[in-house]
Amino acid sequence: MLEKMDLFFENRLKEYEEHMLSGIEGAREFYPFTASSLPENAGCEVLDLGCGTGLELDAYFLRNPQARVTGIDLSEGMLGALAEKFPEKCADGRLRLIHGSYFDIPFPEEAWDAAVSVESLHHFTRGQKLPLYRKLCRALKENGFFILTDYFAESEELEEEYFRELERLKREQKLPDDGFYHYDTPLTVEHEMEVLRKAGFSDVRILKNWAATYAVRAVR
Repeated sequence: MLEKMDLFFENRLKEYEEHMLSGIEGAREFYPFTASSLPENAGCEVLDLGCGTGLELDAYFLRNPQARVTGIDLSEGMLGALAEKFPEKCADGRLRLIHGSYFDIPFPEEAWDAAVSVESLHHFTRGQKLPLYRKLCRALKENGFFILTDYFAESEELEEEYFRELERLKREQKLPDDGFYHYDTPLTVEHEMEVLRKAGFSDVRILKNWAATYAVRAVR
């Protein structure tokens, strides 16, 4: 049974972090690696798409406690859990949390030194990602970059199968097409990189992978 994206995570908030760290191969390595790939200069501005409870930010704030982070997430409960971890950063503006969809929220141009997303964007189509990535590219400062750590389909055949199954389930449950439902539809890493390049990123490359999870760096 498909669940709306925000409700899926609200209903699993208590076990979310343990599931992510123990249930995904390489997670205890790729969260710190992602954090280590972000800017280290004090006061840098970073945007986190689908920040959840901030597993990547746990590691990042240890490396760069003076970074200024804007986090966006659909789940109000996840944002609440993240705010509880860093009350002082929320109070002084070093951590700004926005409840909503990163597809809908407008981004100011040339506002961030870097952006990051971990295990969030594998729920969406190429058609949904392209305008988001274009908006994101414009929102980064010159030579700013995006670190995408996510899991990807192992083949084009699997990618197509995931999307076919999602459409079947939506028809079966008579769900509208314009909602966000929790069902994994990862692209292949090659297709993801193609979308980033089409969106305007000039240098897109794989930094490292852990089984099907890859860290990709895309420079504006």
